[in-house]
Amino acid sequence: MGVHEIGPRMVGERLMYNRAVRVESPRSWLFVSGHEARDDDGTIACKGDMAGQMRLALQRLGQTVTEAGMTMADVVQLRVFTTDLADCKAHYRVLMDELAAVRCRPTSLLAEVSALSDPDMLIEIEAMAVSCVGDLLADGTA
Repeated sequence: MGVHEIGPRMVGERLMYNRAVRVESPRSWLFVSGHEARDDDGTIACKGDMAGQMRLALQRLGQTVTEAGMTMADVVQLRVFTTDLADCKAHYRVLMDELAAVRCRPTSLLAEVSALSDPDMLIEIEAMAVSCVGDLLADGTA
């Protein structure tokens, strides 16, 4: 694979983030808009529950990445926006565990913002994914 991690930052045995990711021979790039914790009916789920919103936002992000023919292991960058940095940091292990479970090892940004597009949103996550020449796509084709 043409993705190389540079300067991984660890918490114990867990990756918190990579300082950089070098991509060689990219074949396809995917730029993913911010994803939030929405139910199937479009309302914000897990109101007041940072961990729950993290899990659902990542699940929705993973669905979009898969729909595009990639996997979460292809995600090379995440941007995490939250309205409560202290609460987000207190639950950051949830994010790290969810990413580790799908072999996602991205660079990342964590930033506190004054508001997101819905007042019930605590977190929004956007991503960039890349597949490289020689990688298999999610459907098993090269």
